[in-house]
Amino acid sequence: MGDTCLRLSIGIMGNAASLLLYAAPIITFARIVRKKSIEEFSCVPYIIALLNCFLYTWYALPVVSYRWENFPIVTINGLGILLEFSFVFIYFWYSTSAKEKIKVAVSVMLVVIVFTTTALISAFVFHDHHHRKVFVGSVGVVASVAMYCSPLVVVKQVLVTKSVEFMPFYLSFFTFVSSVLWMAYGLLGHDLFLASPNMVGTPLGLFQIMLYCKYRKNKIIMEEPNKWDLEKNDEKSKQLHLVVDDNINSKS
Repeated sequence: MGDTCLRLSIGIMGNAASLLLYAAPIITFARIVRKKSIEEFSCVPYIIALLNCFLYTWYALPVVSYRWENFPIVTINGLGILLEFSFVFIYFWYSTSAKEKIKVAVSVMLVVIVFTTTALISAFVFHDHHHRKVFVGSVGVVASVAMYCSPLVVVKQVLVTKSVEFMPFYLSFFTFVSSVLWMAYGLLGHDLFLASPNMVGTPLGLFQIMLYCKYRKNKIIMEEPNKWDLEKNDEKSKQLHLVVDDNINSKS
């Protein structure tokens, strides 16, 4: 009974941390809406997070899990679906490149296909909770690890530019906190399908926080044209005008 209450308490705290994690990009997307540009932000983390939310919502429902043993996971991932889909839609709307729009649309279609296939197989091929949990949980672990690893795309950019302008701090911070809590939740329930991906997310979230602390004072400096190059271009332009004028005068 004590372990059940402790697990439920950690699940509630995990819900709160995950809510802040899913809501953290609101700051980023408010900036995108304000500037009407996706700038250098990547949509990959949000698309993978959408798949993760779909899979774990299905995993926690009574179709797969035993009754409502994972009810906290249903509530937070159901909300996560709405938020992540909203973020992906905003990103798609403000993408100016047709190639980027196609990339986002195809990625979302793949997410829907993977989730639908997983749900149908688990519901109609397997006929008991154990095998359903193993199948859906295995797919969910892959998606969850991919979600925690997806910010590495931005980490590479941080290492190249020496700036964390496009790696939001709160996203990294709440990734770490949420991972720690859900890892504890999974371990208390002896559910490795919940605990194992968060064992990956915890060190990755901590690494992102350390990276942010190191480069937080740096800003991306846009390279300005060299003054000497501008002067040379002006001089060449003047010489060209003189040559054209001379040709016109000689002809007249």
